[in-house]
Amino acid sequence: MLVSHALSEGAVVIECVLPTIPPGGVMPDLHPQIKHVLEAMAEMNLKPIEAMTPAEARAQMEATAQSRKAEPLPVDRVEERTIPGPAGDIRVRLYWPSKAVPLPAIVYFHGGGHVIGSLDTHDLIARNLCAGAAALVVSVDYRMGPEHRFPAAVEDSFAALEWVHANAKSFGADPDRLGVHGDSAGANLAAVVALLARDAGGPKLRLQSLVYPVADYNLAGDSYEKYARGCGLLTREAMVWFRNHYLRRSTDADDWRASPIKAGSFAGVAPAIVVTAECDVLHDEGRAYAEALRGAGVSVEYQEYRGMIHGFFGMVPAVDDAMSAQRSVAAAFRRAFG
Repeated sequence: MLVSHALSEGAVVIECVLPTIPPGGVMPDLHPQIKHVLEAMAEMNLKPIEAMTPAEARAQMEATAQSRKAEPLPVDRVEERTIPGPAGDIRVRLYWPSKAVPLPAIVYFHGGGHVIGSLDTHDLIARNLCAGAAALVVSVDYRMGPEHRFPAAVEDSFAALEWVHANAKSFGADPDRLGVHGDSAGANLAAVVALLARDAGGPKLRLQSLVYPVADYNLAGDSYEKYARGCGLLTREAMVWFRNHYLRRSTDADDWRASPIKAGSFAGVAPAIVVTAECDVLHDEGRAYAEALRGAGVSVEYQEYRGMIHGFFGMVPAVDDAMSAQRSVAAAFRRAFG
């Protein structure tokens, strides 16, 4: 792991393409454990995301999640509810770490390019976050494309945060100790929700946790060329596929609610922890987002994990840095909640 000196302090589907040298590039310096993961996934003959329909990609991710052998950290109890949303009920899953009250609360948005992924595919991460941060976790089943395109996911996500804040005391949470967490597309939503909360004057967040966020749907940055293929699930072509299924039109990529790095100002937004993987098409925009926050005076902890690929955060127990990153995020929440 490399912690940047310039800044202050899920279940995974892997494309079955082994590392190759990109045109005009160099061989990615993948961690040995990541190479083993890619080799194991190649043997499963999984289809690339961009070669499937949304229904096929969802089914493949669900099946992969069900086949995993990882044991999550223990939590006290889990309960599913439906809450009111802007276009109907939203399904949420609540995780309690203990019977102690009041608890801080984290609203969690799963990854999957705003098209795939679910409460089930990211259940392990939600449980580990709940236990590690000693906080109530509310995982949100927001609407996804292509059935419900941008900004449906944003609207559901902010509605879920507002519901948690308004109803916190009814399920043993402290409305004054709230945070948001997400990975990939979920980190995109967490970042946007944090900006919306600032603009609305609340709910006030103690921390926004962004794990390899989608910060710019214009798909810019050198990492899109350097790690375009051969570094797991998230190829450049897969990101084009996700974007085309999520956004209504190409100009949506310049809307800050789709690409939070396009926001006019970051001043006054919640403190952040930003985690990136070195060998990830999203690496550069994640780092740029952390720098933009810090440039606006926001307290930021930035962590880059060398040799890791997109999706590594959920690769426990196969990848040691996965649990290291999860522990780091949990510790950041514990510090923020006091």
